[in-house]
Amino acid sequence: MRKVSVVLNSQAVIGDTDPRLFGAFVEHLGRCVYGGIYEPGHPTADEQGFRHDVLELVRELAPTIMRYPGGNFVSGYNWEDAVGPVDKRPRRLDLAWMSTEPNTFGTNEFIDWCRLADIEPMLAVNLGTRAGDAARNLVEYCNHPGGTAWSDLRKEHGWEKPHNVKFWCLGNEMDGPWQMEMKTAEEYGRIATEAAKMMKWIDPSIELAACGSSGRNMPTFGAWEDTVLQHTFPHVEWISLHTYVNNYAGDTPAMLASPDLMDGFIEEVVAIADSVAARAHSSKRIMLSFDEWNVWYRTRRNKAERVKPGWPVAPEILEEIYTMEDALAFGGMCLSLLNHADRVKCACLAQLVNVIAPIMTETGGPAWRQTIFFPFAQMSHFGRGRVLRAEVDSPTYAASYFDPRGKDDLYFPMPAVPYLKMAAVEDPETGAVTIFALNRHLEESMPLDVALKDFGTPSLIEALQLRHDDLKATNTKAHPDEVAPTALTGVSLSADRIQATLAPASWNMIRVGKP
Repeated sequence: MRKVSVVLNSQAVIGDTDPRLFGAFVEHLGRCVYGGIYEPGHPTADEQGFRHDVLELVRELAPTIMRYPGGNFVSGYNWEDAVGPVDKRPRRLDLAWMSTEPNTFGTNEFIDWCRLADIEPMLAVNLGTRAGDAARNLVEYCNHPGGTAWSDLRKEHGWEKPHNVKFWCLGNEMDGPWQMEMKTAEEYGRIATEAAKMMKWIDPSIELAACGSSGRNMPTFGAWEDTVLQHTFPHVEWISLHTYVNNYAGDTPAMLASPDLMDGFIEEVVAIADSVAARAHSSKRIMLSFDEWNVWYRTRRNKAERVKPGWPVAPEILEEIYTMEDALAFGGMCLSLLNHADRVKCACLAQLVNVIAPIMTETGGPAWRQTIFFPFAQMSHFGRGRVLRAEVDSPTYAASYFDPRGKDDLYFPMPAVPYLKMAAVEDPETGAVTIFALNRHLEESMPLDVALKDFGTPSLIEALQLRHDDLKATNTKAHPDEVAPTALTGVSLSADRIQATLAPASWNMIRVGKP
């Protein structure tokens, strides 16, 4: 491959990353909660049942905000079922995942877990089977200091101080036919608006995210966002986006190209949101909450695999086993988020443990990192700061990405996909620059030349690569470190310049400091 050139200028900035960009997601789905973050009786569990081996990995992963309790689950959830004495909590049939929900883990336990993990909680309210009344009661229960029925009930349950949850989601994927009490855009827009009004009347300091359509490939996409925001614009700060990339077609180059479609998705939603603002003659800007994103396809559309007979508690479903190939596509999605840091101010990797997750556990046994763990951890630790606008000169390839949509399967032609996808983040306190670089060529190494305008001769802090000779390699209980970062050698530094050779099909991180 010919040399790939990049120019970085500290004065050319896309935007500052918001701390909430590095979030994740816990849903009552499969073994994410029960057997994941919560397993009383596990050798590492504390008195509340929180697995500390999982907590250690969560701290290493370093998510900053956590969405809960769904997801599809929230559209049929009665939050009151899961507060108060555990032995008095009802068991319910969960129609989202065809399982039994014991409600032994609920809002208060989740808040305690977040505090223990030093993570900001994000709560979603049920706007499927319920509406604004239940939502405003939950805000009062969580955030009001006391002296009312709901706030005093929280105190009675053992939580004297208010939880002060600031970020709230107004439902989930309400245009999806799979959703309990699916809504039209008009129906959802009205319900979300009325819920938002009451929630903010109780606590004016909260921030609210309206549901975007369930994906860019939905028939409702575009018109849904426009209609919903016309209703909710005065009351919300955020619009949500969801996307999962796949390799249904068995086409690895197309899968590695697919994060570029995520860029287009973000830019389209920004345009819609700003169009609504323009029609409202408002300078207000709606920010984007990409509160579900990941690689997911093996366990996604196989209903027989995910619906277990007998309505079990916490069945082993959606336990995607991630490969080296998946980690590369996942890394590309991380780059898309960073490179839109001016408008994507919140994002949640879906999900955290066992269910399409970077962390896997064995019930009663160990926990380990999946391949996708590493790009996220590196992004979260070193992607915080000023995202620089990169001028990239890279050879390209053509791809056609397959994204199924029921009866109308979609192919997205991508005629010019750069082999290099990258992002660069400057730490405003130290001036250090971190370069995240994905070489999407499956066979050729990439000679990379990065010019740092007016930087001086940088000092190398760290250089790592994630690669494997077998793109289907995975991490397992028996071999938890089969895929893991290794040193990226041969990085050359000179005045205002970084040079390196990136291996084929590799994710790379190069960190340099000021001279």
